[in-house]
Amino acid sequence: MTTRRALASDLQTVVSLTTAAYAPYTALLGAPPIPVTEDYAPRIERGEVWLLESGDELAGLIVIERHPDHAMIFSVAVSPAFQGKKLGIALLNFADEQTRLWGLPEVRLYTNARMERNIALYTAYGFHETGRRPNPYRPGWTVVDMAKPVNDIAPA
Repeated sequence: MTTRRALASDLQTVVSLTTAAYAPYTALLGAPPIPVTEDYAPRIERGEVWLLESGDELAGLIVIERHPDHAMIFSVAVSPAFQGKKLGIALLNFADEQTRLWGLPEVRLYTNARMERNIALYTAYGFHETGRRPNPYRPGWTVVDMAKPVNDIAPA
């Protein structure tokens, strides 16, 4: 497995993998989660999208925003063909490493309150809930904010 920044030529692959990875949540929520509707071209241009590749196949991706006092994970997506192989954890580890390289103390993320499996995974990884708020873009949806100091070692 190798990790690299996405290129403009990867745009359609990023969109396709994200749509496939979030499909179960699209069904659960009755509408696509925010990462599915995102315009990834500007994010790729800013260097925020990282691809996890297995040979010539895209196994997963992570979108990480750099802020002055933290890194923000916008999306973690693993291809359905690669799910169940702990690649989501590998991508979270990558986010921790990147956050440390940037000299930032904390990595944050947010997820939908109905994505209970993700909340459990993030909690097991060492994130803690910092609050809940209405989703400003999707009336009736609740966002769960989570954070993790990067000096914490994630559970194995």
